[in-house]
Amino acid sequence: NISGALCFSQAWPGMARTIYNDHKRFLETYLTPYPGFFFTGDGAYRTSEGYYQLTGRLDDIINISGHRLGTAEVEDVVNHHVAVAESAVIGYPHEIKGEGKMLHFLPLKHFSWGCGTATLAAELQELISKKIAKYAAPDYVQVTHPGCSNT
Repeated sequence: NISGALCFSQAWPGMARTIYNDHKRFLETYLTPYPGFFFTGDGAYRTSEGYYQLTGRLDDIINISGHRLGTAEVEDVVNHHVAVAESAVIGYPHEIKGEGKMLHFLPLKHFSWGCGTATLAAELQELISKKIAKYAAPDYVQVTHPGCSNT
């Protein structure tokens, strides 16, 4: 049971070999961070049984009032809620904070939670506040579920 950067030690058919007109950027982005390995840019979790689960992009960062926050970090906390099947955190321009965050594309595991009630949004904001920090709580929570209108 370990988490970290997803990297490959060997090439595979169809993998990228360069970035058009910018080979230096290709080398810096994919081969320099972990010498001897190809860095995908993704985080991964490996179970003790050897199964892998992608945890999100490691380079997705939102800057909220001077705090740099990884979107994958917030998504990981949200995905531990009993009602949430998966999530995505996105940034948006914010007049005061510079950038705000929205918890978006939040399908539920079962319909008993309703259509994205304020209660679920409050629970998720509280969970994020406790596990990460108060500033990490999303400004908006948008639930996506069959039969629901977006809230």
